[in-house]
Amino acid sequence: MSADITLEELQLAARNHALPLEALRHAITPVGLHYLLTHFDIPYVDEQTWRLRIDGHVEQPLTLTLADLRARPAHTEAVTLECAGNGRALTSPRAPSQPWLLEAVGTAEWTGTPLRGLLEEAGPLPEGVEVVFTGLDRGVQGGVEHDYARSLPLEHALREEVLLAWSINGQPLPPQHGFPLRLIVPGWYGMTHVKWLRSLTVVDEPFRGWQQELSYRMRDSEDDLGQPVTRMLPRSLMVPPGIPDFFSRSRLLDAGPCVLSGRAWSGLAPIEQVAVSTDGGASWHEASLEAPVSDYAWSGWTYLWNAEPGQYELLCRTTDGLGNAQPASPAWNVDGYCNNAPQRVRVVVRPGREPTLAQP
Repeated sequence: MSADITLEELQLAARNHALPLEALRHAITPVGLHYLLTHFDIPYVDEQTWRLRIDGHVEQPLTLTLADLRARPAHTEAVTLECAGNGRALTSPRAPSQPWLLEAVGTAEWTGTPLRGLLEEAGPLPEGVEVVFTGLDRGVQGGVEHDYARSLPLEHALREEVLLAWSINGQPLPPQHGFPLRLIVPGWYGMTHVKWLRSLTVVDEPFRGWQQELSYRMRDSEDDLGQPVTRMLPRSLMVPPGIPDFFSRSRLLDAGPCVLSGRAWSGLAPIEQVAVSTDGGASWHEASLEAPVSDYAWSGWTYLWNAEPGQYELLCRTTDGLGNAQPASPAWNVDGYCNNAPQRVRVVVRPGREPTLAQP
């Protein structure tokens, strides 16, 4: 990892925050610990005047208030979200952007109404091919001023699990999570889950907006158009054992039985296996896998390690039901997307300490 973090990257890091790895103990991430990435400014939204428009190539355009949406059939689903740039800071050379390490992830219970019902009510015309989701956040990126907007092919937008969500973990969306309404697309990287929605537009040709056409693409060079980033690749993370050194975050652990634990997920298929290494990847041992939190959320895992005094590098890796596995090293790309190489945790195990008797 390059040490040359710029002031601009520090500004981004101050605006966005990651999941503390010890919070992986929570099957459902508390709202304040869930990762956040905000491209531009968090817009101020007045619920009384806010409206959602559904228009474009539809038979019946719709304009809806938040009360209108809340009156529709509601559904709650636990969904794991991960930023496509998670792991960017661990690539070399590093792309200059939000310097994520490994913690840009979280799992929350999102409540909203299925998008499918609204689209069917609006009635996409036969020429409709995509739905463009536009937020209220606006700024400049790549020298282009634009509203944050992303699209989904119509067949994906009509999948039953896609939600227009107004609630997280049983409470109204806070401003930073997209109040009053955001998109939730289970299985897809975080850039897809457009926040602060103002409109849904059915279009008759592929959307060419900046965040779709020029960003979130796996590119081998600056001149390469690349392939779009879509679903989350398999990843596992470990709760760092023991206690941390303040600056280096390396771990100090007493010798003896130690239960290693963590979470694993994939947007491609359910998790099939998690393996743990305590010797820097020289050997691997299968962990015990728990049932997933939901069809669209991570699975917990545990492994009992008999820790003897010494220095160790712990790793974990996962494989999903389609055979997709974490690679030994990241596949480099210009923007540092989708780095799902295994996590490495440095641990010093000290001899077990005898209990100290209380002094009279």
